[in-house]
Amino acid sequence: MNTAVINIKTKPEIKMKAQEVASELGFSISSILNAYLKQLINTRTIYFTSFEEPSEYLINAIKTVKKEIKNNELSPIFKNHKEAIKWLNNH
Repeated sequence: MNTAVINIKTKPEIKMKAQEVASELGFSISSILNAYLKQLINTRTIYFTSFEEPSEYLINAIKTVKKEIKNNELSPIFKNHKEAIKWLNNH
């Protein structure tokens, strides 16, 4: 089989975690990347789905919004921009 080599740079922890997941699923990194490249060629589309741990900023923002909802501290629904500006000027 004629093959070509592709070198990529990634963080060591990403490589290690990817190898672990691939192994758990019964695949090699090479087979997964080859499948992805074939999909790219066939569909001419790039799909990314990812779950990353939320940042501290996002966690704090969510906590703040939950507190505001609990304390009924949200703005009302406005019919137009003039109502919104009037409400903002009074708060």
